[in-house]
Amino acid sequence: MLLDTNVLIRMASYPETLGHVAWDLIEGGPVFASAISHFEIVMKRMLGKLEAPESDLGAHFADQGITPLPFTEQHAARIADFEELARHDPFDRMLLAQAAAERMDFLTSDSTLLGLGYEWIIDARI
Repeated sequence: MLLDTNVLIRMASYPETLGHVAWDLIEGGPVFASAISHFEIVMKRMLGKLEAPESDLGAHFADQGITPLPFTEQHAARIADFEELARHDPFDRMLLAQAAAERMDFLTSDSTLLGLGYEWIIDARI
């Protein structure tokens, strides 16, 4: 299962906002964090949109049992599968394309992504 950036942030800072089903899925593993999420966290921190420690994100996620997942050209190509998101957040589009390419469930709390109706996009709030 691929974790959306918002799930990674919730796990670290607001674990009570994740639902029981989400925690069961996370604890049941395996779970992955995309290089895109690392990039998104660093960028939002630089822009002042996110307060997050400046520690080694990769090491932090690895300590949580989360496996890193590089973003590849094959992942980028799958962005075209989601034309309805053409004007949506580019980080979300890349993560969704990556999950689709890897045939992974995608855990998120993003209402736009959940509204797409794909059964492999799972609500992290439940």
